[in-house]
Amino acid sequence: MKKIITIIQLFLLTSLFSSVALSNLNSLESSSYQLSVGDRISVTVYGEAEMGLKETRLSDAGTISMPFIGEIKVSGMSVGRLQRYIEGKLRGDYLVEPSVTVRILEYRKFFVRGQVKKPGAFAFEPGLTLGKAVALAGGFTERASKKTVKVVREDVQGEQSTLTFKLNERLQPGDIINVQESFF
Repeated sequence: MKKIITIIQLFLLTSLFSSVALSNLNSLESSSYQLSVGDRISVTVYGEAEMGLKETRLSDAGTISMPFIGEIKVSGMSVGRLQRYIEGKLRGDYLVEPSVTVRILEYRKFFVRGQVKKPGAFAFEPGLTLGKAVALAGGFTERASKKTVKVVREDVQGEQSTLTFKLNERLQPGDIINVQESFF
Protein backbone atom coordinates (compact mmCIF):
# COMPACT_ATOMS: atom_id res chain seq x y z
CA MET A 1 0.00 0.00 0.00
CA LYS A 2 2.83 2.40 0.90
CA LYS A 3 4.53 1.71 -2.46
CA ILE A 4 1.31 2.56 -4.33
CA ILE A 5 0.99 5.88 -2.50
CA THR A 6 4.66 6.69 -3.23
CA ILE A 7 4.19 5.85 -6.92
CA ILE A 8 1.06 8.03 -7.07
CA GLN A 9 2.91 10.89 -5.36
CA LEU A 10 5.81 10.54 -7.81
CA PHE A 11 3.38 10.51 -10.74
CA LEU A 12 1.61 13.64 -9.47
CA LEU A 13 4.91 15.43 -8.88
CA THR A 14 6.13 14.53 -12.38
CA SER A 15 2.84 15.73 -13.86
CA LEU A 16 3.11 19.00 -11.96
CA PHE A 17 6.67 19.68 -13.19
CA SER A 18 5.69 18.77 -16.75
CA SER A 19 2.71 21.13 -16.72
CA VAL A 20 4.82 23.98 -15.26
CA ALA A 21 7.51 23.42 -17.88
CA LEU A 22 4.89 23.28 -20.65
CA SER A 23 3.24 26.43 -19.28
CA ASN A 24 6.60 28.27 -19.28
CA LEU A 25 7.31 27.05 -22.81
CA ASN A 26 3.89 28.17 -24.03
CA SER A 27 4.26 31.63 -22.47
CA LEU A 28 7.72 31.88 -24.01
CA GLU A 29 6.44 30.87 -27.42
CA SER A 30 3.54 33.32 -27.22
CA SER A 31 5.70 36.26 -26.17
CA SER A 32 5.66 38.79 -28.97
CA TYR A 33 8.27 41.09 -27.43
CA GLN A 34 11.09 41.61 -29.89
CA LEU A 35 14.61 42.20 -28.63
CA SER A 36 16.25 45.42 -29.75
CA VAL A 37 19.23 47.71 -29.23
CA GLY A 38 19.70 48.52 -25.55
CA ASP A 39 18.12 45.36 -24.08
CA ARG A 40 20.36 43.51 -21.60
CA ILE A 41 20.04 39.72 -21.68
CA SER A 42 21.65 36.58 -20.27
CA VAL A 43 22.13 33.32 -22.15
CA THR A 44 22.57 30.06 -20.23
CA VAL A 45 23.51 26.72 -21.78
CA TYR A 46 22.53 24.01 -19.30
CA GLY A 47 25.60 22.14 -18.03
CA GLU A 48 28.00 24.25 -20.13
CA ALA A 49 28.75 27.46 -18.19
CA GLU A 50 31.56 28.53 -20.55
CA MET A 51 29.17 28.56 -23.54
CA GLY A 52 26.71 31.06 -22.07
CA LEU A 53 26.71 34.79 -21.40
CA LYS A 54 26.08 35.99 -17.84
CA GLU A 55 24.94 39.30 -19.22
CA THR A 56 25.30 41.29 -22.38
CA ARG A 57 23.66 44.34 -23.88
CA LEU A 58 22.60 44.28 -27.52
CA SER A 59 25.04 46.36 -29.53
CA ASP A 60 24.11 49.37 -31.65
CA ALA A 61 23.84 46.92 -34.54
CA GLY A 62 21.41 44.71 -32.55
CA THR A 63 23.91 41.87 -32.16
CA ILE A 64 25.47 39.76 -29.42
CA SER A 65 28.63 37.66 -29.54
CA MET A 66 28.36 34.06 -28.34
CA PRO A 67 31.23 31.67 -27.58
CA PHE A 68 31.59 28.96 -30.27
CA ILE A 69 29.00 30.71 -32.47
CA GLY A 70 30.25 34.25 -32.97
CA GLU A 71 28.18 37.34 -33.67
CA ILE A 72 24.40 36.88 -33.91
CA LYS A 73 21.92 39.46 -35.19
CA VAL A 74 19.21 39.23 -32.51
CA SER A 75 17.34 42.51 -32.98
CA GLY A 76 13.77 41.63 -33.97
CA MET A 77 13.90 38.12 -32.48
CA SER A 78 11.70 37.01 -29.60
CA VAL A 79 13.36 35.31 -26.62
CA GLY A 80 11.96 31.92 -27.70
CA ARG A 81 13.20 32.31 -31.26
CA LEU A 82 16.69 33.28 -30.04
CA GLN A 83 16.78 30.23 -27.75
CA ARG A 84 15.88 27.91 -30.63
CA TYR A 85 18.42 29.58 -32.91
CA ILE A 86 21.27 29.16 -30.41
CA GLU A 87 20.26 25.55 -29.71
CA GLY A 88 20.33 24.85 -33.44
CA LYS A 89 23.81 26.36 -33.81
CA LEU A 90 25.19 24.37 -30.85
CA ARG A 91 23.51 21.07 -31.78
CA GLY A 92 25.76 18.54 -33.49
CA ASP A 93 29.22 20.13 -33.59
CA TYR A 94 29.33 21.08 -29.93
CA LEU A 95 26.48 19.41 -28.03
CA VAL A 96 24.11 16.50 -28.63
CA GLU A 97 20.95 18.07 -27.16
CA PRO A 98 21.64 21.61 -25.93
CA SER A 99 19.22 23.33 -23.58
CA VAL A 100 19.42 27.12 -23.81
CA THR A 101 17.68 29.71 -21.66
CA VAL A 102 17.56 33.39 -22.63
CA ARG A 103 16.38 35.90 -20.04
CA ILE A 104 15.79 39.61 -20.36
CA LEU A 105 17.68 41.23 -17.49
CA GLU A 106 16.85 44.80 -18.39
CA TYR A 107 14.58 46.25 -21.04
CA ARG A 108 15.69 49.28 -23.00
CA LYS A 109 14.69 52.58 -21.44
CA PHE A 110 11.63 54.66 -22.30
CA PHE A 111 11.66 58.45 -22.40
CA VAL A 112 9.29 61.14 -21.14
CA ARG A 113 9.57 64.72 -22.34
CA GLY A 114 7.46 67.83 -22.51
CA GLN A 115 5.06 69.03 -19.81
CA VAL A 116 6.09 66.75 -16.92
CA LYS A 117 7.92 67.76 -13.76
CA LYS A 118 11.00 65.54 -14.26
CA PRO A 119 11.51 64.61 -17.93
CA GLY A 120 14.12 61.99 -18.75
CA ALA A 121 14.93 58.34 -19.39
CA PHE A 122 13.44 55.65 -17.16
CA ALA A 123 13.82 51.89 -16.72
CA PHE A 124 11.00 49.94 -18.36
CA GLU A 125 9.05 47.33 -16.41
CA PRO A 126 6.49 44.97 -17.97
CA GLY A 127 2.92 46.21 -17.52
CA LEU A 128 3.92 49.88 -17.60
CA THR A 129 1.08 52.19 -18.58
CA LEU A 130 1.23 55.80 -19.72
CA GLY A 131 -0.21 56.92 -16.35
CA LYS A 132 2.54 55.10 -14.44
CA ALA A 133 5.20 56.53 -16.75
CA VAL A 134 3.95 60.08 -16.15
CA ALA A 135 3.99 59.39 -12.40
CA LEU A 136 7.63 58.27 -12.65
CA ALA A 137 8.37 61.58 -14.38
CA GLY A 138 6.93 63.50 -11.41
CA GLY A 139 3.44 63.98 -12.81
CA PHE A 140 1.97 66.53 -15.21
CA THR A 141 2.85 70.22 -14.99
CA GLU A 142 0.07 72.78 -14.65
CA ARG A 143 0.23 73.47 -18.39
CA ALA A 144 0.14 69.84 -19.50
CA SER A 145 -2.48 68.63 -21.94
CA LYS A 146 -3.69 65.39 -20.39
CA LYS A 147 -5.85 64.65 -23.42
CA THR A 148 -3.09 65.02 -25.99
CA VAL A 149 -0.27 62.65 -25.11
CA LYS A 150 1.70 61.47 -28.10
CA VAL A 151 3.91 58.38 -28.05
CA VAL A 152 6.62 57.85 -30.66
CA ARG A 153 7.27 54.15 -31.20
CA GLU A 154 10.06 52.71 -33.31
CA ASP A 155 9.91 49.21 -34.80
CA VAL A 156 12.96 46.97 -35.23
CA GLN A 157 13.50 48.25 -38.77
CA GLY A 158 13.84 51.81 -37.40
CA GLU A 159 10.48 53.04 -38.72
CA GLN A 160 8.77 55.47 -36.35
CA SER A 161 5.07 55.99 -35.82
CA THR A 162 3.31 58.56 -33.62
CA LEU A 163 0.30 57.39 -31.61
CA THR A 164 -2.15 59.19 -29.31
CA PHE A 165 -2.39 57.43 -25.95
CA LYS A 166 -4.75 57.41 -22.99
CA LEU A 167 -3.41 57.06 -19.44
CA ASN A 168 -4.38 53.39 -19.10
CA GLU A 169 -2.67 52.23 -22.32
CA ARG A 170 0.43 50.05 -22.11
CA LEU A 171 3.84 51.25 -23.22
CA GLN A 172 6.71 49.34 -24.78
CA PRO A 173 10.44 49.63 -24.15
CA GLY A 174 11.99 52.45 -26.16
CA ASP A 175 8.77 54.49 -26.40
CA ILE A 176 9.15 58.27 -26.36
CA ILE A 177 6.30 60.03 -24.55
CA ASN A 178 5.59 63.64 -25.53
CA VAL A 179 3.30 65.47 -23.12
CA GLN A 180 2.19 68.57 -24.98
CA GLU A 181 1.17 71.95 -23.60
CA SER A 182 -2.54 72.64 -23.20
CA PHE A 183 -4.01 75.68 -24.92
CA PHE A 184 -6.82 76.06 -22.36
